[in-house]
Amino acid sequence: MKRLSIGVRLTLWYLAIFAVAQLIFGAGMWFILRGNLLDLLDDDLEAQVDDLKSFLQAQEKDASIAKLREEVNESYSIEHTGDYLELYVDGANLLYRSKFLQDHPFPLLSPDQVHDRVVRNRRVGHQHFRFVFQRLAGVNGHDYLVEMGLPADDVAQTLWMFRTYLLMFAPLLLLVAAAVGFWMSRRALAPVDAIVRSAREIGGTNLNSRLQKLETGDELQRLSDTLNEMLDRIEEAFRRITQFTADASHELRTPVSLIRTEAELALRRPRAEAEYQSSLQNILTESERTTGLIEQLLSLARSDSGRETLHFAPVNLGDQLQRVASDWEKVASIRQLQFSVQGAREEILVMADPSALRRLMDILLDNAMKYTPANGTVRMALTRENQVAVIAVHDSGAGISSEDQPKIFERFYRADSARASVRGSGLGLAIAEWIVQQHRGSIHVESQMGKGTTFYVELALAGNITPGYSTPARTAERG
Repeated sequence: MKRLSIGVRLTLWYLAIFAVAQLIFGAGMWFILRGNLLDLLDDDLEAQVDDLKSFLQAQEKDASIAKLREEVNESYSIEHTGDYLELYVDGANLLYRSKFLQDHPFPLLSPDQVHDRVVRNRRVGHQHFRFVFQRLAGVNGHDYLVEMGLPADDVAQTLWMFRTYLLMFAPLLLLVAAAVGFWMSRRALAPVDAIVRSAREIGGTNLNSRLQKLETGDELQRLSDTLNEMLDRIEEAFRRITQFTADASHELRTPVSLIRTEAELALRRPRAEAEYQSSLQNILTESERTTGLIEQLLSLARSDSGRETLHFAPVNLGDQLQRVASDWEKVASIRQLQFSVQGAREEILVMADPSALRRLMDILLDNAMKYTPANGTVRMALTRENQVAVIAVHDSGAGISSEDQPKIFERFYRADSARASVRGSGLGLAIAEWIVQQHRGSIHVESQMGKGTTFYVELALAGNITPGYSTPARTAERG
């Protein structure tokens, strides 16, 4: 079953609430009006009973019942107040009964039932009456029981007209309320229609488009602004994925082309064994380079998808640096570089993934030694500063320009020609930044052209992080 639209549902809710409110208001006003009109009748009845009491008090104290009957009949048979009067004295002795009550007798309440005043509504045919039953005790030595009434047709007619007008105008008011509610809901939801129209026009080819800017100052404006911010993030992610795909394709095309070219040249004509070995060595070198690039791409892809898991444990940075340095001393010797390590014997504990931390140091040292010419220096230092462990990797290479420094952590980014001349995938620093981010640390670079480069990695000490946890990797913010 198709659900009603939000506008229709809001209208129905508004109509239901208005109908209930109208019902409560109408019923309340009817009861208030009825109470006020009956109070006016009761006041008149009370005044007439007081007049009767005054009349009885004016009689002789020792008057007989026959005398009292004569006086009451003589006075009230000709007065309008006696048209609906019935009076008893000392129990069931009838003093007076009007002609109307003779024709339409009502069951009399016993004196035991009437302690103060009892008011009753009566209906005779189409006529309405209001009667009061009241005891008058100790009036000249007699106890009286009074039944006195007044016509209530005006009250009944007024209440009937009021109820009729309510029932007559209620449907009209409900129709007006429904129309106003529908108009208000459409007006309130008009920005939603604008958002829907704009959203339907946005696709993969025009992610730079945005939803209509609302100036309503309400929740819909916040929704529109939030959706536009989400589109900004989606566009940025889409741009990065597109750029990543293009860069990866470009980086993979070069080694694959070299492998294919080398193989084709080797197969064109018979060659000596040394030439075949040379060709196979070139193919192997490019294959290893391609394998390394693919491994880096897969690592970044896993980190982007949140499937790269790091297992954190307390790690002694001094021991880790010492093991890394021993492996890179041979590389430095082959490349004729002066390599030194400072602080490797200091015990500094951090919460880290040991393999990821080793990979971070390898990337920084590989980057430093690739861009440092022969007879240059590479220095790795470990210090403790304000509850933070700082790893510094310095090289005496050509340096990085100030324009390139903000971009070096982007994937596949290559700096100026002096550094771009060194073969590399352009992914190492992006992976290094991701590893540092997963350790809730920071990495930055300081460099001057012709004076070398220094990378600083800051990691919180183990005492400042909850030990022994394993967390899934989060997507890096850059690269």
